[in-house]
Amino acid sequence: MSLSFHALMARPIIFALLVAAALALLPVAVWLDLRHLSDVGLRDQAKSLDGMITDIRSYYATNIVARVNAAGGKAVPVHNYHEIAGGIPIPATLSLELGRVIGGRGDNMRYRFVSDYVFTSREPHRLDDFERAALNAFRTEGTDQPPIMQLTGSVFDRQIRLAAPVLMGEACVDCHNTHPESPKQDWKVGDVRGIQEVEIAQPIAANIFSFKYLLTYFAGAGLFGVAFASMQWRQARVFRRMNSELEEANSFLAAVSMKISKYLSPQVYRSIFSGERDVVISTERKKLTVFFSDIKDFTVTSERLQPEELTQLLNEYFTEMSKIAQEHGATVDKFIGDAILAFFGDPDTRGPKEDAQACVKMAVAMQRRMIELNDAWRRRGIERPFQTRMGINTGYCNVGNFGSEDRMDYTIIGAEANLAARLESIAEPGGIVLSYETYALVSDIVRAKPLEPISLKGISRKVVPYVVETYPEDGSGAGEIINEFSPGARIFLDIGQVSERERERLAAVLKQAMDRLQAAGQT
Repeated sequence: MSLSFHALMARPIIFALLVAAALALLPVAVWLDLRHLSDVGLRDQAKSLDGMITDIRSYYATNIVARVNAAGGKAVPVHNYHEIAGGIPIPATLSLELGRVIGGRGDNMRYRFVSDYVFTSREPHRLDDFERAALNAFRTEGTDQPPIMQLTGSVFDRQIRLAAPVLMGEACVDCHNTHPESPKQDWKVGDVRGIQEVEIAQPIAANIFSFKYLLTYFAGAGLFGVAFASMQWRQARVFRRMNSELEEANSFLAAVSMKISKYLSPQVYRSIFSGERDVVISTERKKLTVFFSDIKDFTVTSERLQPEELTQLLNEYFTEMSKIAQEHGATVDKFIGDAILAFFGDPDTRGPKEDAQACVKMAVAMQRRMIELNDAWRRRGIERPFQTRMGINTGYCNVGNFGSEDRMDYTIIGAEANLAARLESIAEPGGIVLSYETYALVSDIVRAKPLEPISLKGISRKVVPYVVETYPEDGSGAGEIINEFSPGARIFLDIGQVSERERERLAAVLKQAMDRLQAAGQT
């Protein structure tokens, strides 16, 4: 059954047709049961009527025809007809005895004639509340009202009682008003003599199986419903288990993806997981702005520090620089020892000019952050903190996935990338050196000083480096900047960020430094 039900659920059109057929069969089952119930009712009524007529015929033949014949054709209608030769029952007696005849059959139908005025020779009738109320209603409210009915019963059976008035006719008035046993002798035509009562019982529980077609339909529908509910319950359990497994898998994948994201730049990570970039070996040629930085005299600095301390400083340095790179939209290619390689223009680009300006602003933000970090590191006891040099170049590079089918790396290659590394190598600590291609794109936001053309290893042409002297406005209130480097000295001053109170203090410090320099020169 489970397999067949699954087969039905796998074909919704067949399942829909079966449901439609089941709905169409409901009125058919109701109609068949109504016809069956009608047939049963008709048969029962026919049997009851046949038996009733037979009993009445037998009563008539015995108590009327036979007595008249025995009296030679003479008939005397009296209430005690059994005691008189040729006596036949009067209407009241006939009603009483017919009630006993019909009721004696034991069917669901009973007839009774009752009155509160019976002949003195007869036993008084015992009237219940319904019968007394019916008599009173007919005598006080008139006999032109419909018969009085009463419905009673329980959940399993119902009974109906119908009471109709029995009226006095002219012959009945003459008889009763002159008969010595009559309890009342002032009858008038139309008076209510009593009531004739018909009671019919209908045992509901006995006829419940008359609805065999409907019961069969409901039984089938119930079995189908139970099977359907069982399958839904089982499927719900399967779905809950699958959802639980999916949640676990999603949590695992989310954790793995978060770990993977640590090895990729945010742009590359998003493009891969959103489906924009396929993980296949492919490259394209684009105009990029390449950024390269490293730490001056890193080997000397590392020899002065313990490995744990060096690791902590280097991780802190990379964390801060990566945060700034992400804020400016850079794609961080890789960390090479103490060096950082990043670029602008892929996978997202705002145009060559905007990419170059974003790269320069990022480099400035990094140098400013390094000043803050150096100050913090000195307070922590680091004698010679890191000093970074940066080079930036703009040109066409091959960018994409390089490697094998099993292991690949998203990176850039080309002479322009090498040029950025060469420019970084000639920069002063804390300085930024640009190629002419980059300076041409950012000249409206920075002031840079050209150096003498130089030859760099791996570069066939002469290169004119540009040293950034004035940093761009970055929304932080930056103004004129003094950035000078020489062996044994480094002066960096952002006047726009210095408060009035700090200016006085710094002026005193600078004056003291100038005095010492002059004194040292005189000696």
